[in-house]
Amino acid sequence: MPTAVLLGTGTSNGVPMLGATYPPGYLDDPRNRHNRACLALLGPTGNLVVDCPPELRLMAHGAGLHDIEAVLITHSHADHVMGMDDLRSICMKTGRAVPVWTLPRYQADIRRIFAYAFADYPPEVFVPRFDLQDVPEEPWDLEVGGMRVRTFLVEHGKVPVIGLRVGGFAYVTDVSRIPKGALAELQGLDTFVVDATRYRPHPNHFHYEKAIEVSRQIGARRTILTHLSGDYDHARTSQELPSGVELAYDGMRIDV
Repeated sequence: MPTAVLLGTGTSNGVPMLGATYPPGYLDDPRNRHNRACLALLGPTGNLVVDCPPELRLMAHGAGLHDIEAVLITHSHADHVMGMDDLRSICMKTGRAVPVWTLPRYQADIRRIFAYAFADYPPEVFVPRFDLQDVPEEPWDLEVGGMRVRTFLVEHGKVPVIGLRVGGFAYVTDVSRIPKGALAELQGLDTFVVDATRYRPHPNHFHYEKAIEVSRQIGARRTILTHLSGDYDHARTSQELPSGVELAYDGMRIDV
């Protein structure tokens, strides 16, 4: 049985955010400390990492994740790609490029940001190597790590973002609208992990009420709110959540 690990559950700024102060005792609860959003799917024969935030190496070590078969990039915003350089040690370990699945438009961004990863160097110079692979825009099945990962597109403002489903588990980060076709991919879920960035509405993200509204619309049995800002105090908010809804925290493990 695959396992999903929420390596990071925070917004693009993370929590604590640079320059911010928090109420006394708030950061004493480790569940209120959020690295930027990242998911690992641990399969029977390999592991898929979804997005590569700047804290990737720290999160992976904290979760005991030392092998990565492939990576899926949901979109190319900084908090989702700027840890890709950490993959160089995986390339050194395996002796091959890391397969990276994403939309063609985001492949162009990766080639621009990490131009050195596609350049020629002497053998003794180690750089990350990426084997870029296309994810189609229509719903599609990716076979990786002994898992079948269903991909589909949602909207993050004007930016398309890849959502995914494995069995009864689905993960949708950075979303402001789920189109009708993608909603059809989310029916009959056991666990729905979804963006709920803050309490008040946001133009490019679901907020607290919208995330819960959509989870009810699709009938998910268990909903886990992720991509969290400092709006949420885990202990206090958990007492106020509707039945079947939980807050994510870094390192959270879910049977898929």
